[in-house]
Amino acid sequence: MAKEFWLNLPVKNLEQSKAFFSSIGFTFNSKHGNTESSAAMQIGDKNVTVMLFEEPMFCGFTNSAIANTQQGTEVLLSFDAQSKEEVDQIAELAKQAGGQTSHKPSPMKGWMYGCVFSDLDGHKWNVLYMDYAQMPQ
Repeated sequence: MAKEFWLNLPVKNLEQSKAFFSSIGFTFNSKHGNTESSAAMQIGDKNVTVMLFEEPMFCGFTNSAIANTQQGTEVLLSFDAQSKEEVDQIAELAKQAGGQTSHKPSPMKGWMYGCVFSDLDGHKWNVLYMDYAQMPQ
């Protein structure tokens, strides 16, 4: 069975994408997956890897067109925050770094608080604070 899991995202400009994600607090693995056309971004305590590939390299793997993120959402990538304030901070940092959002941080379902934003390439991200004590049973 699988031991590791990677998400792969196409990006137009690798250096700009790395700067964007670094500004909202993500880190990059300096040993594996880094080339002139790719970078291994690490997310969370379990170090889930999101590989950023410049579009020509990504297309070489998939042999297909890249989804037009301006016309629809191909995936919603969600990650947790430690507090409502951290959600607010990440949402603001994403906007300052060139991301887009029409969704202000707000309560969701009574026990979650979050915000959806788009990165520089239009991929949708969802930062959430979840108060498990308030989660319906």
